[in-house]
Amino acid sequence: QVQLVESGGGLVQPGGSLRLSCAASGTIFSINVLGWYRQAPGKQRELVADITSGGSTNYADSGKGRFTISRDNAENTVYLQMNSLKPEDTAVYYCNAQIRTTPWGAYLQYWGQGTQVTVSS
Repeated sequence: QVQLVESGGGLVQPGGSLRLSCAASGTIFSINVLGWYRQAPGKQRELVADITSGGSTNYADSGKGRFTISRDNAENTVYLQMNSLKPEDTAVYYCNAQIRTTPWGAYLQYWGQGTQVTVSS
């Protein structure tokens, strides 16, 4: 079994910063892409940023210049540093991982349980 556990969400004032973490554990052979998604009330889940095993990053326009995604391959962990937060960043943030549990298996997608980020004064 594979688990993704997120942490680091909370309430922050506009202009503030938060750092989200997501640790993958369980039977893991390799991890391909790691990503962060978010879902605001009444809206569809959307990509925030993702990062490949080689370190290539991709950001949604909404977070470019403010958010930074990084990963620690040794610890199977992905981070999202969020600066200059805006009220419109308020959402539940979900970690996503493409994980292979055996050398011959396919990469499957796994999701964390989500962590709430609220940006409000």
